[in-house]
Amino acid sequence: MNKEKRWFVLLGLNALAILTMISWQSWAAPPAANLPFANAVTQREQMIQYLKESNQLLKEQNTLLRSGKLKVEIVEK
Repeated sequence: MNKEKRWFVLLGLNALAILTMISWQSWAAPPAANLPFANAVTQREQMIQYLKESNQLLKEQNTLLRSGKLKVEIVEK
């Protein structure tokens, strides 16, 4: 092979390698953040937080009801 042919073969192989890396990177990339559902771990943490808040509110309501300081008045319109 003469120098010119080797040069074109080298350029062709480099171009092929670059295209392969670009396509490999796009195939191996994780899916975008626009998934149809939220992250399951985040959902669980959020639900646990909501349940803890609800539990605290129920404890406060039970404490108020048991204290006897609660007055209920019925007013007719």
